Amino acid sequence: MEGMTLMEINAGDTAWVLVSAALVFLMTPGLAFFYGGMVRVKSVLNMMMMSAITIAVVTILWVVVGFSLTFTGDNGHVIGDFSAAGLKGLIAPDAVSGTIPTLAFVAFQLMFAIITPALISGAIADRATFRGWIAFVAGWTCLVYFPVAHSVWFLDDGKGGWIGDKLKAIDFAGGTAVHVNAGAAALALALVLGRRVGWRKDPMRPHSLPLVILGAGLLWFGWFGFNAGSALSAGTTAAVTFVNTQVATAAAVIGWLIVERIRHGKATTLGMASGAVAGLVAITPSCGAVTPVGAIILGVLAGAICAFAVSLKYKLGFDDSLDVVGVHLVGGLFGSLAIGFLGSAAAPSAVDGLFYGGGAGQLGRQALANLAVGVYSFVVAFGLGKLIDKTIGFRLTEDDEVTGVDQVEHAETAYDFLGASGLRGHNPLARTTVPAPVEDAPADTKEGANA
Repeated sequence: MEGMTLMEINAGDTAWVLVSAALVFLMTPGLAFFYGGMVRVKSVLNMMMMSAITIAVVTILWVVVGFSLTFTGDNGHVIGDFSAAGLKGLIAPDAVSGTIPTLAFVAFQLMFAIITPALISGAIADRATFRGWIAFVAGWTCLVYFPVAHSVWFLDDGKGGWIGDKLKAIDFAGGTAVHVNAGAAALALALVLGRRVGWRKDPMRPHSLPLVILGAGLLWFGWFGFNAGSALSAGTTAAVTFVNTQVATAAAVIGWLIVERIRHGKATTLGMASGAVAGLVAITPSCGAVTPVGAIILGVLAGAICAFAVSLKYKLGFDDSLDVVGVHLVGGLFGSLAIGFLGSAAAPSAVDGLFYGGGAGQLGRQALANLAVGVYSFVVAFGLGKLIDKTIGFRLTEDDEVTGVDQVEHAETAYDFLGASGLRGHNPLARTTVPAPVEDAPADTKEGANA
């Protein structure tokens, strides 16, 4: 057989990548629980549906054109070609990428493509039409995610993407391609759709903190596949990134809770969950570039910085419903820039940052990569969101928003309060209707009643 043969496939590496793909897939249902618990009762199902429909839409796009545009060929170092459209030629026994079947790599990268747009949904909770969201996911994934992922991760000895292959910026598992990318788009959509009815006046508290904790736990668990799986082999690099992921996340929880304690006098379960996610986001680009001690420093700082960042929306006046900008944009940016300071040649990425005598070169490369991705994603998301809103409609009407997106968009409610209480006849979550006028009763009936 010409070219690569089955002998080059390593069973351990293949098993690790496939298991990691399953772990990364679990992150999207985990995100649905995390976001679903953070919204009000009338938006729970819609929040979960936004993640679920993203799985369906992006999976089809990935098989038809996505993988090919992201990881085959190169045009201008920003996008691939259609040579593997429909996964053509990738199911053959000799289709091998490194030490794993190419289809294992296809599956693994698909899960990244799914969760990236799903992250954006948290910024527009309570007020987006379902059809508008579907259109946005399809358009943004094709116009932004595919070219950005190609630019960051397509490596071909100087002939690959401009960020990872030409610029040599480091993004081990998605701080730039996933979190800064999604966070910038989230900011754009929050501006396009505007503020929720009652924002800054109504409390809008999470309706179920147990769901939030469950979602955060699933995200933490799945993130080991996200980061350690990106090594694409079961070896030292996977082990280092696994440990760094755990260490940074734990440290970020502490960092966030310290800020909460100082600012508000209490440490909250929501803060703990948010701190964990902030740590996971920040360590994603740098998990292969720092030592475990560096991961502790990075995690504590990420937790503290993101805890402050989530309050910026009140000062700047944009309604980011579930703090996507404060956690994912800020956390992803910080984690990426931290490579320029905390990167160590002892780690798998083999790059020294400023604190290890490496100079400012890597920091500059990290900054340029994230600036370019953030601006591009913001501009495209803003334009796409405006286009969708002006055509098929993206923002719910005020009446529909007050009624609740679950009722309006899905004709369902998450909890059967009437069944639980035994009440019948009146549904407090249903639309308010004006009773039909009652015709006057016949005169004799009136007289009989008066008698």
